[in-house]
Amino acid sequence: MTSRERVKNAMHFKSVDKVPVRYYYCPVGYYEHGEKLNDLYETMPGDFFPFERMPIPVLPNDAFDDNGRFHSFAEDEWGTTWEYRIFGITGIPCKRPVSSLEDAISLKPPIPCDEDSLTNDMSWVDENKKMGYYTQCGCGSLYERLIALYGDENVLCDIATNEKTVNILADKVVEYDTYLLTKALRAHPDGISFGDDYGTQNSLIFSPDDWRRFFKPRLKRLFAPAAEKGVDIHFHSCGYIYDILPDLKEIGVTSIWPQLPAYDMELLAKRCRELSLAVEIHTDRAFTMTYGTPKDVTRLVEREFEVFRPDKGGAWFYIEADNGFPFENIEALVEAIKKYR
Repeated sequence: MTSRERVKNAMHFKSVDKVPVRYYYCPVGYYEHGEKLNDLYETMPGDFFPFERMPIPVLPNDAFDDNGRFHSFAEDEWGTTWEYRIFGITGIPCKRPVSSLEDAISLKPPIPCDEDSLTNDMSWVDENKKMGYYTQCGCGSLYERLIALYGDENVLCDIATNEKTVNILADKVVEYDTYLLTKALRAHPDGISFGDDYGTQNSLIFSPDDWRRFFKPRLKRLFAPAAEKGVDIHFHSCGYIYDILPDLKEIGVTSIWPQLPAYDMELLAKRCRELSLAVEIHTDRAFTMTYGTPKDVTRLVEREFEVFRPDKGGAWFYIEADNGFPFENIEALVEAIKKYR
């Protein structure tokens, strides 16, 4: 079974010859651990693209403040300025381009990518398919882009009262994301990915009714071209989103990448199997990977395996080295997953 076949089977709850694995090559992990991380990952290649030794980041002196701490600023393609305090980790918006209805009306989305970018995507997808790997292309976000443009309180209050400003902004973001998705589909990937953090540790950020009124129809329109072509739709959302899992399935989502500590793991696994929503298993990074011991990591991976049974299809493991992970814990994660490979 090729890696591509293995992931496709897992996505659609079919049997696999061994448990699939996906890596995300987070720069901060390489910055903190160097070539040891390359050496470790090489012992267990994943299924979404071939193993590649990643360069170790070297930061210039001006990336640090007078106290020797990382500190930088950057403006994104939408005009939001971000402040970064941890290298390789998403920053905090410190200057936003929208503060009024007039700003929302005049905001111009970024210039779409050119044909050279599409050619590169098509070449990457084709090459990886030929090598037997599952391919996935990203197509943006909605809520996360809105709060980066307009601010958390403004977005939440406007959604609750159905104000014009947030609706104009949302439609502009969806229009741009639709372009990204259309471009991705022209490359003929196996799947597309989308991410929006809709939950706190205990509940949705919005009421389910508000989410269904504001987000669901927009996401349905956005995902429709992929769903109609039978392209897998992979959805990431941090926080508790249990209440809207059936809605995500209804609008075409194939798999989710959840924040597992926000759930009763057994309940989540049972519900996802009922809905035929495959699960990407991301071992708890907030506590276990950061503050636990290698034994804690191993025990948690074993529990995740027993709960989600990725050997039977419907799930796979995800590996990412975030900031602050002791190398021994990353090593324990890889070695524990390796038993199922």
